[in-house]
Amino acid sequence: MKLRTLALALAIVVPAGAADAHGCIKGAIVGAVAGHIAHHHALAGAAVGCVVGHHMAAVKHRREVAAAQHH
Repeated sequence: MKLRTLALALAIVVPAGAADAHGCIKGAIVGAVAGHIAHHHALAGAAVGCVVGHHMAAVKHRREVAAAQHH
């Protein structure tokens, strides 16, 4: 199950490109720590954290682009 979750997260994030990799790395670190504390599920936490971090970085990037176009 853990391996499947990690593979799914990587399949979602890898095509996104290098622009959002930073969000994935931050999210994976935070998720791994949280997952480890929550009954030793560091891999699952890292996978979920990566997906969430990627999403948050993409949203931030879209907001920055919209703000730059607005001015």
